[in-house]
Amino acid sequence: MTPQPTRVLVLNSGSSSVKYQLLDMRDGTRLAAGLVERIGESASRLVHTPSSGEARERTERIADHERALKAVAEELALDGTGIDSPELAAIGHRVVHGGLRFSAPTVIDDAVLAEIERLVPVAPLHNPANIIGIRTARALRPDLPQVAVFDTAFHTTMPEHAARYAIDVATADAYRIRRYGFHGTSHAYVSRRAAELLGRPPEELNLIVLHLGNGASASAVAGGRCVDTSMGLTPLEGLVMGTRSGDIDPAVVFHLERVAGMDTDRIDELLNKKSGLTGLCGDNDMREIRRRVDAGDAAATLAFDIYIHRLKKYIGAYYAVLGRVDAVVFTAGVGENAAPVRAAAIAGLGELGLVVDAELNAVRSGEPRLVSPEHARVAVAVVPTDEEMEIARQTFALVDA
Repeated sequence: MTPQPTRVLVLNSGSSSVKYQLLDMRDGTRLAAGLVERIGESASRLVHTPSSGEARERTERIADHERALKAVAEELALDGTGIDSPELAAIGHRVVHGGLRFSAPTVIDDAVLAEIERLVPVAPLHNPANIIGIRTARALRPDLPQVAVFDTAFHTTMPEHAARYAIDVATADAYRIRRYGFHGTSHAYVSRRAAELLGRPPEELNLIVLHLGNGASASAVAGGRCVDTSMGLTPLEGLVMGTRSGDIDPAVVFHLERVAGMDTDRIDELLNKKSGLTGLCGDNDMREIRRRVDAGDAAATLAFDIYIHRLKKYIGAYYAVLGRVDAVVFTAGVGENAAPVRAAAIAGLGELGLVVDAELNAVRSGEPRLVSPEHARVAVAVVPTDEEMEIARQTFALVDA
């Protein structure tokens, strides 16, 4: 009797890159991981790391995503784990925007792909690249289930009063203007892992999850379900980020059009690529910003203070939304590694039961852990995210059902 295939290849296709991981879902073993970057340029780069940990790198012209995935297949074949392997159960694709239709992982057929394409106007930077990856993978393995896992899916449980903007309803409905939220696979994974860390069922817990990377978002999670999140129609809304402004008065756009003569493309670039920490102090690397803060740099200090101020506002707001909070959970690059950010974000919130233990907070670890004192009323936790594992888990659960 032929054993059931248990491996899942996870693909995250960007406009000029493909990130991938191959996982065995019997035990969660990561068999390989890699990145193809600078697709379409003369010196594209592929870095492939098999389970042995000895990375292989190659530089060549990789003209398009089809060639990129073929190059990935070649590297996997060298490990004996190629895309044509009978042990491969499915390919899971990260898709940024699923709108309201997709609230769960979905096997991709022509109708699903058409709907993802229909959502391009609300995710013009992300969905087109995701679609290219899907089409290429389907062509390479037309016999294999291809599954879309949507960044927005976890947030579809938001009630209407949290998801709606206060604009004309007919206009909002006609153009699908509402708050969708992003980083959903991370928020889902971290919420579940935080419950395991606390030794309690997710259904019993109210959590504030802070995904702090170059992109950053917060979510209020009640009983394992998202009830509010900081990103909105696009990933621009909410927290201060590496290059994105986060919350801003919409009239700033009109002001820049009228007074500065800027068109919408320039304003879009300003708010998405030249704002946030980069716009405030010229750096979006929190390590460098903290080095500058410690050296007395005024611009970096102000940028850090603005970043923390916005973060505190969302912690307070989501505390109010939830009514009771069992834990505040930090994740992603900054959340997992920047102890000063965690300390500053929680400082002064003792009346809410939030305290950080300085010694615990200073520990660096790749494991989920508490950084609050033992008897704190509200736990403060660090839970490393693993979006690829979450995509693989959801993909395998669907095709193995």
